[in-house]
Amino acid sequence: MNNKFSTHKFLPVLGLGLLFTFGCSKEDLQPTDNTTARTTQQAVSQDAAAVTLHAKNYIIIASGDQLPADIAEQTKSANGTVTALLSEIGLATASSDDPNFAAKAARISGVRSVVRDFTYQGFDPQKERSVDATADNTNPASTGDSNPFFPLQWGATAIQAPEAWNTGAQGEGVVVADLDSGFDLTHPDLQPNIVGSASFVTGEGAQFRGAGSSHGTHTAGTIAAVDNSRGVIGIAPKAKLLLVKVLRDSGSGSFSWMIQGILYAVQQNAAVINMSLGAAIPRNGRYLDDNGTPTDLSDDFIINDTKATQELLVAISKATGYATRQGVTIIASAGNDANNGNQDQSLAHIPADATGVISISSTAPIGWANAPLTTNLDRFASYSNYGTSAIDFAAPGGDFAYPTNELVVFRGVRQYTWALDMVLSTAKNGGYTWMAGTSMAAPHATGVAALIIGKNGGHMDPARVEATLRASADDLGKPGRDEFYGYGRINALRAVTQF
Repeated sequence: MNNKFSTHKFLPVLGLGLLFTFGCSKEDLQPTDNTTARTTQQAVSQDAAAVTLHAKNYIIIASGDQLPADIAEQTKSANGTVTALLSEIGLATASSDDPNFAAKAARISGVRSVVRDFTYQGFDPQKERSVDATADNTNPASTGDSNPFFPLQWGATAIQAPEAWNTGAQGEGVVVADLDSGFDLTHPDLQPNIVGSASFVTGEGAQFRGAGSSHGTHTAGTIAAVDNSRGVIGIAPKAKLLLVKVLRDSGSGSFSWMIQGILYAVQQNAAVINMSLGAAIPRNGRYLDDNGTPTDLSDDFIINDTKATQELLVAISKATGYATRQGVTIIASAGNDANNGNQDQSLAHIPADATGVISISSTAPIGWANAPLTTNLDRFASYSNYGTSAIDFAAPGGDFAYPTNELVVFRGVRQYTWALDMVLSTAKNGGYTWMAGTSMAAPHATGVAALIIGKNGGHMDPARVEATLRASADDLGKPGRDEFYGYGRINALRAVTQF
């Protein structure tokens, strides 16, 4: 995906370091002592280079809800090997060295189609210079909260989360599965709420060990960082986290990992799934072959497969549809390409476009630190995808559009004004980081869903959750559903007082 925005030149600052990511996010910033920070431009292409089809890995899709009982044997007869059997959702993954395997396996009775698995860039982490963060904000606690960085979490204010907490709604009894890259499993703000972790990424465990920023740690903190008077606080601070790694620490991942992560979350009795990730796949069927490179777009390395997009959407919808039927609410980021879905329908967004998935666009202030009591927190973010049928709700995701590099001392922290318009959450090594993107908006909505479900005893039909979100959202933009805010910007207080 292309981010069509200029980058800022960073300066050394005291107290906070800065950095961009994508996932869909553009930039993250780490609060640290005496750190220097920098940014680099995210450059994931919207064309064929964004998605690479595997030459030897496949998705087998059943005609109905179930694959044939002897699918492993029949796959072997077609010169392939089943690598994962996802019988609940009528899918299997397979590998084969036979270039004609897909055609052969597609002829198996009960098989709808066989398509190649793909790799996509869920986000692009950047290099960091900042390290350990110290919570040194000594301002008085806000809205009864004693977490030192809470005054910098404008997103909670925008959706009236503190007022919701004061009603007793804090997500207790709800398990939220966060499907993302690696996580800091020992972060003091996360560890008390982590009930499990798993990785479907070949060769990488759930613990983040990458050199860049930890996208998964950030999204998990926005959802359910514990109220421990240490750093930040999540939107649902008493919800439990099931942390599921479906992307490499570098931000890339396979389509099959995403599907397996969804099924695992259902099996582990998650009530909500957050997916701050996505692949924009071409409806015209132009994909990069994995014999090429991310920059090689010559015809020799382009695969034209118009059926692949349709069938991949069928495959992911089998997974998401199954999850919703099992009572799991699924929330995903809408993407960061500033794509107008009303005019440009050349891309299918996975998983945001899949069956049962609630798609979230992004809002943010501009210059919040200059006028915190009067700045509009609901401005539509400059990078967010939009479109009437593409967006269900909006939520705080942050932005980086403030036009200058002026520094400000704000609530005990010295930082760039534009940086404070982003979302602050947990980071690797027990630290804290700012990021901006629809990846940051989705966890806000997921946290509110957890508050709603917690008020309902820990489980709730996804249709009722969405109906509650719709009835309680602040209808911004055009009346009714519109292309920017969908049914409205989520409102935690109104959501938990609907009962």
